[in-house]
Amino acid sequence: MTRIYLDHNATTPLRAEARAAMIAAMDVVGNPSSVHAEGRAAKAVIEKARAQIASAFGADGADIVFTSGATEGAALVLAGRGLHGAAVEHDAVRAWSDGSLAVAASGQVTVTDPATSTLQLANSETGIVQRLPDGLAVTDATQAFGKLPVAFNWLGAQMALISAHKLGGPKGIGAVVMKRGTDLAAAIKGGGQEMGRRSGTENVIGIAGFGAAAEAAARDLANGVWEKVAELRNILENALEAGSKSTIFVGKDQDRLPNTLCFATPGWKGETQVMQMDLSGFAISAGSACSSGKVKASAVLTAMGYDDLTAASAVRVSLGPETTKEDVLRFAETWLEKEKKHHARAA
Repeated sequence: MTRIYLDHNATTPLRAEARAAMIAAMDVVGNPSSVHAEGRAAKAVIEKARAQIASAFGADGADIVFTSGATEGAALVLAGRGLHGAAVEHDAVRAWSDGSLAVAASGQVTVTDPATSTLQLANSETGIVQRLPDGLAVTDATQAFGKLPVAFNWLGAQMALISAHKLGGPKGIGAVVMKRGTDLAAAIKGGGQEMGRRSGTENVIGIAGFGAAAEAAARDLANGVWEKVAELRNILENALEAGSKSTIFVGKDQDRLPNTLCFATPGWKGETQVMQMDLSGFAISAGSACSSGKVKASAVLTAMGYDDLTAASAVRVSLGPETTKEDVLRFAETWLEKEKKHHARAA
């Protein structure tokens, strides 16, 4: 049985460009903080990646601080600031914000004071894209970067969080992007790496992969790859909607990530669907991967006003550039068969 991977919002397959850059970086001996030739060579790898990411993210003139991922980035820029946030944010952001921002049934968040607020650019579960207000303190751009044609310099946010493994880079490397001159105290102190904002010897191999992946992702965007992915997502959504009369499609009338489809069949638990589809050769998820193992209703859907039964019955399918029409049609056929059996058992 050939498996079909439809969980790209959790993590993406490693791009060939990232793999090649990482292999090359393994042969760079020096510590990037050393001043000799070997150290300068390692530093050059980092600075090349920094430039690649700045170009791909439209962040020329901004500071890019490498971290171990978006979760560390969230802690670095949010801890102790008491920013206002919404219940639809990723757990890594919700841990450091107050959850006070109002969420509409559409999934859109109302921000009353941008300078003291954090707001995601796109939701990992529903794919719903937010309209960011100018002057926003922080935005989590992790899911949007590489999938949407966005530029940090016109987002209007002071800082943004991004992560490599959401766009074909390696796991365990991310970055905080900030307007130059932004005051940010280091949470990890030591040798003063990353402009004094994040000490510790840099992950040269991971950073090299991040830079290469960001460059390749920007090329995909320019070549219209994600428009084709959106077409496949719509084919899948239409097939499921035509075959199921009891399924709710979340965010269908909203601006969404081109690859994301979130739907719920009330009474058919999301984790049960994930297991059944896994056994049939499909990788999907019930909510954010970082919340896996927690058998509970989606906090995102609950915040949007869905009842607990519906929120606990949601699954997410997230496509990638290599997904084919045959993949989504095979998924639709298999899922609809299982949904029919579920209703037969429940009758």
